[in-house]
Amino acid sequence: MKALILNSGLGSRMGVITKDHPKCMTEISYKSTILSRQLHQLVSFGIKDVVITTGYYDQVLEDYCNALHLPLNIKFVNNPLYDKTNYIYSIYCAKEQLKDEDIILMHGDLVFESLAMEAVIDCPKSCMAVSSTSPLPEKDFKAVIKDGRIEKVGIEYFDHAMAAQPLYKLNKEDWNIWLDNIVKFCESDNRKCYAENAFNEVSDKCKLYPCDVKNMLCAEIDTPEDLEVVSKKVAEINERTVYMCFSTEYIHSGHIAIINKARRLGRLIVGVLSDEAVSSFKRYPLIPFAERKALFENLAGVERVVTQDTLSYAKVLRELKPDYVVHGNDWCEGFQKPIRQEVCEVLAEYGGKLVEYPYSNSPQYKELDAAHRAEAAMPDVRRGRLRKLINMKGLVTAMEAHSGITGLIVEKTTVLQDGKTYQFDAMWVSSLCDSTAKGKPDIELVDMTSRFRTIDDIMEVTTKPIIFDGDTGGLTEHFVYTVRSLERMGVSMIIIEDKTGLKKNSLFGNEVKQTQDSIEHFCEKIRAGKHAQKTKEFMICARIESLILERGMEDALTRAMAFTEAGADAIMIHSRKKDPAEIFEFVEMFRAKNTTTPIVVVPTSFNTVTEQEFKRRGVNVVIYANQLTRTGFPAMQDAARTILENHRAKECDDKCMSIKEIITLIPEE
Repeated sequence: MKALILNSGLGSRMGVITKDHPKCMTEISYKSTILSRQLHQLVSFGIKDVVITTGYYDQVLEDYCNALHLPLNIKFVNNPLYDKTNYIYSIYCAKEQLKDEDIILMHGDLVFESLAMEAVIDCPKSCMAVSSTSPLPEKDFKAVIKDGRIEKVGIEYFDHAMAAQPLYKLNKEDWNIWLDNIVKFCESDNRKCYAENAFNEVSDKCKLYPCDVKNMLCAEIDTPEDLEVVSKKVAEINERTVYMCFSTEYIHSGHIAIINKARRLGRLIVGVLSDEAVSSFKRYPLIPFAERKALFENLAGVERVVTQDTLSYAKVLRELKPDYVVHGNDWCEGFQKPIRQEVCEVLAEYGGKLVEYPYSNSPQYKELDAAHRAEAAMPDVRRGRLRKLINMKGLVTAMEAHSGITGLIVEKTTVLQDGKTYQFDAMWVSSLCDSTAKGKPDIELVDMTSRFRTIDDIMEVTTKPIIFDGDTGGLTEHFVYTVRSLERMGVSMIIIEDKTGLKKNSLFGNEVKQTQDSIEHFCEKIRAGKHAQKTKEFMICARIESLILERGMEDALTRAMAFTEAGADAIMIHSRKKDPAEIFEFVEMFRAKNTTTPIVVVPTSFNTVTEQEFKRRGVNVVIYANQLTRTGFPAMQDAARTILENHRAKECDDKCMSIKEIITLIPEE
């Protein structure tokens, strides 16, 4: 696409303002002239080839354009009869530069805001800028519109007309028709009329459509009075602010494209989502907030970078009150749809506008995301994420997973509430659920090799940190190898319980014989495990069974202090009572002596306590230990029974998730 700017006129109505230079070089702000603004806008739209017709002060104009040092290929075409002809002859003089091209045509005294030009450029058909909200001018262009097309353009038309401005986008087929008639006019010595006169004769063939820019700035400057009005409007536009928010850890060409579009609208403020906000709706960011913020602070055209602490824009928008919020149109559906609605409501409070651009769905970007996801799943990256999340959020949640598909459910399930997105932070690989999925009793019958295969299945398709249920840890000599294996695989934490002998589920309590390990022996196991690990990120959590076995609070606290002294990175306190009182008592008493070691709870029985309550009291990890297993089996039993009862599958369909929905959970890479 090539731009044609008509700058051959005398500009005599501007008086002394144009005594030393062409009208297009008139200043309209402290930092731009009419022409420099036009040329910078063309650059922002990626247009590189420009034809400028000259006449009055032609060399001054050429020198000025060259001094701007813009990345443009500018061809200057002089109209030697500029004082005796109209701009139709200037186009004629430049005809060899304009044939068989898509053209952006504008007058050199036209000032427009970028949204107006964007509307014209984005129109798929040949078009002219018109305004349905502006009154019809007495002496300026009007477009006669019939059946949705422009039939005539001129100053004399009032019926079926709209105010129009000489800003055109012409596809080459239509432009060639108009240009050919311009040539005929000029070669017939009809050189003092408007170029639009030539269009009017061929408007049935040159199909031109109106592009309604409504109240946007799009005006010619013919007089000092026009200059004053337009300059005030430009000053207002120059003060407009634009807000965009990013969570990305890398910037690709799609980001640059939308940032450049946003910059056209005003002074760009970029919000960067905090690590906590990012981890609330996808994985923990590989690049920390400070570095992600620095990416945008060093990006040309970004005036300011701020922190956005939540997915909700409401707080930031009410503080900054930007004129525009720019976003891709991908949030019109899906979990971000309510966030978009909230943005619209907040903007409506003070008259801001939402501008949306098509979301870039390039295969190249999908490959980048896949590579980034693969990096997030790498053991060395994944292993330390749990410790970081605990430090960052204070409280993290883990849901049990016992297969690749349940891991994907934990990975991808997201809920939007109160402007925030919630998801599970980690996965709990439970010996109970793993054994149950294999149809085996939960007595450590399933060996570690088999359980490691479950971890592999989950890790292959997910990125979240994994907490491993290590039961008693087995013999100390065996435990050190378990620690090394899990650490090498990228597991974040192993939890081992202070019991010995044949494993029995803790919720049986004293109903079955269970033997608690001695403090001394269990401390030795912890120390051996810590000595065996190779990295600082891997965590060993000591699970205390004193309350389960009714050994009392004092015993539980004594063990907790001893285990942390031995090197335990976290303490898990367990109870089978529905009343959380003894859990709360333990947490309070432990926190009185130890304020830093993370506390883990598994609220299977005391399930009325909210996560916020746990966090307020000093708990750091909440594990939902078996809910997917316990809800999955009744659903499968019900489906099997329904088919048996009806001797067909139709009645079961309403209970079933579609295969398509299931497949969307599964990554393609």
